[in-house]
Amino acid sequence: MSKELNISITGMTCAACSARIEKVLNKMDGVEANVNLALEKANIKIDENLVHPKDIVAKIEKLGYGVRKETVDLDIKGMTCAACASRIEKVLKRMDGVAMANVNLAAESGTVEYEPDVVHLEDIIHKVKKLGYKAVLKQDQEEKNAAKKKEIRGKEIKLAISVILSLPLLYTMAAHLPFDTGLHVPGILMNPWFQFVLATIVQFYIGGQFYAGAFRALLNKSANMDVLVALGTSAAYFYSLAETLRYQFGALAKPDLYFETSAILITLILLGKCLEAKAKGRTTEAIKKLFDLQAKEAAVVRDGQEVKIPVNQVQVSDQLIVRPGEKIPVDGIVIEGRTSVDESMITGESLPVGKNEGDTVIGATLNKNGTIKMKAEKVGKDTALAGIIKIVEEAQGSKAPIQRLADVISGIFVPVVIGIAVLTFLVWIIFVSPGSLPQALEPAIAVLVIACPCALGLATPTSMMVGTGKGAEHGILFKGGEYLEATQGLNAVLLDKTGTITKGKPEVTDFLTVNEDESSMILSMVASAEKSSEHPLAQAIVEYGNEQGIENVNIDDFEAVPGHGIKALANQKPLFIGTRRLMEKENISYSNLENKMSQLELEGKTAMLISYDNSIKGIIAVADTIKESSANAVKKIKALGMDVYMITGDNTRTANAIAKQAGIDHVFAEVLPEDKAEKVQMMQKKGMKAAMVGDGINDAPALAAADIGMAIGTGADVAIETADITLVGGDLDHIPRAIELSRKTMGNIRQNLFWALIYNAVGIPIAAIGLLAPWVAGAAMAFSSVSVVINSLRLKRVKI
Repeated sequence: MSKELNISITGMTCAACSARIEKVLNKMDGVEANVNLALEKANIKIDENLVHPKDIVAKIEKLGYGVRKETVDLDIKGMTCAACASRIEKVLKRMDGVAMANVNLAAESGTVEYEPDVVHLEDIIHKVKKLGYKAVLKQDQEEKNAAKKKEIRGKEIKLAISVILSLPLLYTMAAHLPFDTGLHVPGILMNPWFQFVLATIVQFYIGGQFYAGAFRALLNKSANMDVLVALGTSAAYFYSLAETLRYQFGALAKPDLYFETSAILITLILLGKCLEAKAKGRTTEAIKKLFDLQAKEAAVVRDGQEVKIPVNQVQVSDQLIVRPGEKIPVDGIVIEGRTSVDESMITGESLPVGKNEGDTVIGATLNKNGTIKMKAEKVGKDTALAGIIKIVEEAQGSKAPIQRLADVISGIFVPVVIGIAVLTFLVWIIFVSPGSLPQALEPAIAVLVIACPCALGLATPTSMMVGTGKGAEHGILFKGGEYLEATQGLNAVLLDKTGTITKGKPEVTDFLTVNEDESSMILSMVASAEKSSEHPLAQAIVEYGNEQGIENVNIDDFEAVPGHGIKALANQKPLFIGTRRLMEKENISYSNLENKMSQLELEGKTAMLISYDNSIKGIIAVADTIKESSANAVKKIKALGMDVYMITGDNTRTANAIAKQAGIDHVFAEVLPEDKAEKVQMMQKKGMKAAMVGDGINDAPALAAADIGMAIGTGADVAIETADITLVGGDLDHIPRAIELSRKTMGNIRQNLFWALIYNAVGIPIAAIGLLAPWVAGAAMAFSSVSVVINSLRLKRVKI
């Protein structure tokens, strides 16, 4: 049995770390891992018959990294003795992702430490409930975000200390300059032991994290950024310490000290890490904005009383009161009252939508002008908003194919750099400055420090995170980085008609019968038969019949004939409703209605023939008008240099009429649902990279076959599940926006990779020939990572 895990990993400092973890995990039987440095997450697919989730966590921790854990305090009701507490504790400890559980009978509380990417808090609460007890949160879960802020604050404090200690050492550099600066350098600052004290604190307290990271990496037979920094700064520090000892014991009159080099390097690298952490935080703003859409509280009716509770405590079937100006807490159904709801944040629909009894409402949308009572149907991770957040999180954690290049390079980068640094040292000490250790050491340190693979590792994922986040803000949900990358290569878009180009809410426009006296009877049979069909056209006919006050007729042996219509028995006589092909197949003549049929089709209406008792009885015509955005969207897609096709089961006349309204030049008409995928494959055989856009269950095979499948977010769940991109709300303007976003994101990634590679290609040789002081190399290294993240953040401002 397969299972997918998304695990947050702490302690990674560069691409070599993520590559190492990924490589080790993928060597495990039944494991397919994808580690994202920028997001600090691993997406892992496992075969539970071969490996256990706890084995994955253990392997990551054995490599010297951490798996993010959270602690939650619960109030547990219903315990009566120590056996109750013991039982809950034992069961929770056996859950995947639960590291510790401690249940206190006297306090009626429990503390659980768990890995939120392996097990959800809702699952823990549900497990307690399943045991026969009740567990509720003690505190608001929004406090989870405090941990990240605390981490950044800790870095800032260390940076401040490092700056204070390094500034005096930086000032001493004025005494080493080849020209007179006019600056007075106090004697105490030039004292080797004074410099030693300042540098030692920076080296081992502030820089201790680099030693720890380097030790873990080397212990696991790998090398990362920490190894480079530890080697470079240690070389400068311990050489200076040796010089200080020789000076102290009279072997030297004037020591060559590089304490300022090691201290300033650590300070600059820490500055880069602080800036990087803050910038990376901005790449996930889209997720934070989505979380902020959620209502914080809900007014629930309990025992006839209205009670305010946190929204995460709402349960399925709870009855909620929502007043004007309040957010709908969860997904559900209106059971009392009427109102209008602003659903723009979820569906993109700009106008408020009227809601009456029986209508569905979506969590996080805004109630405008009426008080309603609703029943909760989907709560927690099952809501529409939670689904959107999950898609965006998974997309931000996925790895695009272009990232593979960076992974390959970073995997061999650090050992190569160490080799270059050793070679640089040997060349200098043997040929350039024979026997001069200080002069050989300086360029070697510069090579080690400037060649950090961080920029290379951040180049792709940061852009992907910003790109997918920006897409989510515009109602475009990419399911993975690979789809964001592939979208740029499209050159054709195939649009389903009903519900995609059109509104998907057709109405009956014409109903005529051969014998007017039979009109009421024929309509009753047609409307009664169509009740068994799920097709949008059928629903329009049923609604029309209800409006006309038809009487229900007994229908037997109903059968939908895909792409042709329906057949059934009405009053034990055959009834056929559908296309010419259906009538021809049943040997029913319709020549007397052909002219009227053609006229209706030229008007863009879908006309269906009606046969009863093996004779033609009439025509019922349904029109589905195109969406307001369709024609403009098609125009924009064409402007991007792409061909646009429409695919439909409608006859050629109707299809061409709709296509003309939308500005589409290429039409596939009278296509059966099972043949839609074949049309996609036919285009692909011609060398076209095709996107399929649809909303129905019958579009799922074509969505899966296309190079990129785009599902209209208002459509069927199976279509959304099959597609690579979901267009929330169904606005076709999302299609050109998705293509533009893909192109601009990939352009941004290429910029990042170019500069990350060029930076090292140019910087290493300059450092090796001695034209780059180590502290300058450190500043450049810090700036490279920050610049890559800042360049990625530019995507937030691009217009799509």
